[in-house]
Amino acid sequence: MSHTVKIRQYEEPLIVEDDETVLEAALDKGLDYPFGCQSGACGSCKSVVLSGEFELGDYQPFVLNDEERAQNMTLACQTFPKSDMEIAYLDPDEPAEHPVLELDCAVESVETGTHDIRVVKLTLPNGAIDFTPGQFMELTFDGLPKRDYSIASQPGDSYLEFHIRLVPGGAVTPFVLDQLGKGDSVKVRGPLGVSYLRAKHRGPILALAGGSGLAPVKSIVDRALALEMQQPIHLYFGVRDEQDLYLEDYFSGLAAAHDNFSFVPVLSDPTGATDRRTGFVHDAVKADFDTLDGNKVYIAGPPIMVDACTHEAIQLGVRQDDFHADPFTTEAERQTS
Repeated sequence: MSHTVKIRQYEEPLIVEDDETVLEAALDKGLDYPFGCQSGACGSCKSVVLSGEFELGDYQPFVLNDEERAQNMTLACQTFPKSDMEIAYLDPDEPAEHPVLELDCAVESVETGTHDIRVVKLTLPNGAIDFTPGQFMELTFDGLPKRDYSIASQPGDSYLEFHIRLVPGGAVTPFVLDQLGKGDSVKVRGPLGVSYLRAKHRGPILALAGGSGLAPVKSIVDRALALEMQQPIHLYFGVRDEQDLYLEDYFSGLAAAHDNFSFVPVLSDPTGATDRRTGFVHDAVKADFDTLDGNKVYIAGPPIMVDACTHEAIQLGVRQDDFHADPFTTEAERQTS
């Protein structure tokens, strides 16, 4: 059985099947509905139900709290209509209003970030495009399934940079690491996502990255410094071991050049003696801050890291409106979530 769903921001209603979410139907129809993880873990598709009945699938409680549920808020990626509905997605405090483009790009370079991360640069066919640091693109390599990757470069660059980590047994990343080469064509769609830099914010910024989650955080930090934002900007980068670190010299150089920026690598499971911070990123944050009230917090990385950092940030006083998370969920995790 299908239901008609009216999205306040669009004129034409959606037809949503019984086993389909509002977000799935919207994306299938080509609508630019805000979304991120598609698994109830980031809140990018948070919406308000204006009328109608629905069932809510699984989601992380910190993304949609009881007060918001009482106000009829939902997550479009977990909303299954049970009647005709009207819904509206929430406008972010600083909307990233960029056209969603479909581009045919060429690989400019593929460089080694770590043993399992490649830094891929794509030449833009018509020069620089507009996006807001922290957003992502949908990439299709050589007819393989499409995947979402966060942008590491800056608006105004003649290329797009992505940090792509190997997912063992994956349908896409083994090709990227082993076969992708200069000149190969890549289809790109975007920009997408709402976990981006809020440039109007004047309070401190805390950026937490795990693994290839460094990509959007790099874009955010670079932009904040380029805009000469004067507030303290702290970047914590969590990895397992020394071999998983990359761009350390780059961020150490930024810290040397900018008094308001600090860079803290954290190793969770070092194989040898080290003078670096050890443990988990959220524990390092807990040790270094008595409160995070007034901070904008940007988190990107594996879901388990994002969950732990989110919990700690909330305990330290971060308001929900000041929290922007980008869990790097694999396709297999989405299918089983």
